[in-house]
Amino acid sequence: MSLPQLFGPLSGREEELLSACLQNLEFAKGTTIFKAGTEGDAAYLIDSGEVRIELDRPELDSDAILRFMGPGSVMGELSLLDRLPRSASAVAHTDCKLRRIDAASLDALSKDQPALVLAVIRALAKDAATKLRHTTSQLSDYMFGGPGDREVDDMVAKAIAAQAAYASWPEDKVDALLGALTEVFVANAEALAIATVAETHLGNAADKTLKNKVASFHVYKSLVGKVGAGAISTDPIRKVTEIASPVGVIFGLIPMTNPVATAYFKVLISLKSRNSLILSFHHAALGVGNRVGELISGVLAKHGAPPDLVQWVKQRSNRKKTVNFMSHPGVSLILATGGGAMVKAAYSSGTPAIGVGPGNAPCWIAGDADPDQAAQSVVLSKSFDNGLICGSEHNLVVEETIREPFIAALERAGAAVLTPEEVARFTAAAIDPETQQFRGQMVGQSAELLAGFAAVKRPYPIKLIVAPATWNGEATPYAGEKMSPVLSLFTAKGDDDAIALCKRLLAYMGAGHTAIIHSRDEARITRFGSVMPASRILVNCPGAHGVVGLASGLVPSLTLGCGSFGGNSTTDNVSYRNLINIKRLAHFIQPEGT
Repeated sequence: MSLPQLFGPLSGREEELLSACLQNLEFAKGTTIFKAGTEGDAAYLIDSGEVRIELDRPELDSDAILRFMGPGSVMGELSLLDRLPRSASAVAHTDCKLRRIDAASLDALSKDQPALVLAVIRALAKDAATKLRHTTSQLSDYMFGGPGDREVDDMVAKAIAAQAAYASWPEDKVDALLGALTEVFVANAEALAIATVAETHLGNAADKTLKNKVASFHVYKSLVGKVGAGAISTDPIRKVTEIASPVGVIFGLIPMTNPVATAYFKVLISLKSRNSLILSFHHAALGVGNRVGELISGVLAKHGAPPDLVQWVKQRSNRKKTVNFMSHPGVSLILATGGGAMVKAAYSSGTPAIGVGPGNAPCWIAGDADPDQAAQSVVLSKSFDNGLICGSEHNLVVEETIREPFIAALERAGAAVLTPEEVARFTAAAIDPETQQFRGQMVGQSAELLAGFAAVKRPYPIKLIVAPATWNGEATPYAGEKMSPVLSLFTAKGDDDAIALCKRLLAYMGAGHTAIIHSRDEARITRFGSVMPASRILVNCPGAHGVVGLASGLVPSLTLGCGSFGGNSTTDNVSYRNLINIKRLAHFIQPEGT
């Protein structure tokens, strides 16, 4: 956009003077242009590309985007006008070309061209006011309800009709459809894993391939042959028959950390229970989400299923559209997988929801544990997909009598257990001093890459970084969820101390999710399971593989309830039975004693 279009009529001389104040810049996709909280002294004119304006987000999968801005837009003008710190961050969503105008240049120009500078300031103020009015309108919609969304209404109406047509499908026909979907899912598991890593820059393709196969084949095996609709049980003595009835239309939030596997899983359990499904992918995984959606549509068409039985939001969505889906009267249930903020929004929508909380699994290495077995299990689990599994180990709680043998076993298994000097270097490299949170660029990256940031070297490939730490209950990232191949190691003095510390870690972040114990003492294991406020207690098991039912007898699932411990509605590994209404047909029985 030309300068006169932005700032009003300009003479040739004025346009020349103003152009001289502008600095031409280019930013590659993913580059932060400016960060919230930093000094604001410049505005930017977007000439090409797209920029997203976002708040600092404590959770990877929560949507913190305020808006996307394209060519002809102005951004950062508020801080140029009031000279206060930035209220939001700007990130190049694509490769971008911008022009920057700073306060110093305008101040210098005002000495000789006050009218020109006044025109620029008026134009910037008008742009800021327009954005404020738009924000006010959005806030009003959130608070009091705004006009409906035609796309949302249309998709929900189609989903209702499709579900009604599908509800009467017999079990063998449903299982055949699930089998065909699973065959396609498995065949595309590797290609979609590679595409996911390329799009999100999180995790690694080999482990995502396995995760995609678990979410399809292993989930399918747990569903085939089961009864998903109609009479599911009869008690001849009590004369009660349980009848499964679908809930209707399900709205599924899909995170960027595991977009393909989560979509596979939600499709299979929703269709098994005779429901229709609308998927909403995180904007950072929309490309691979569209590929998954097209695969599903192809299978539905081949098997004569209603084409709108599984739909997905194909264009980039926003929080308002997501809220409209979640609160739509035609949506019967929300399956919320993602950041805590979105899960909370789902529970606050007025629509029944199944959501999960953050994982922060403590892993107790008891004094009688097998050091090598425990170490191999921990390294296998926490290095899987570069630490993105929420149910994997996040904090090691090690009995002091076994600490040194266990550390030696960790190193033999490929972990780098940091020295005090290395912990200091790693902390400086990994943790943002302003937010006291792990930097976003650490999430889902390999241990070798993270070790390089802090100049941590070992004579073997580093699979996992372990940082010995102490914790007195203060807020610290080392005691919280770490979505990377990084673990904290705390030392405990005896069983009581270890159990108390595990409980505090769960309460700090991860209440109700998962706790892990490595021990050969059945009494100790039983005690741990009895007192831990967690929905899954894994025994001598790798967390990442155990929570999803791959290395345990738990129901294969990628949505892991945290129960009332974590403010959730269930402790289950969520499956098709959580997506049905169970009716009970009860016959008259003569009351005893009458």
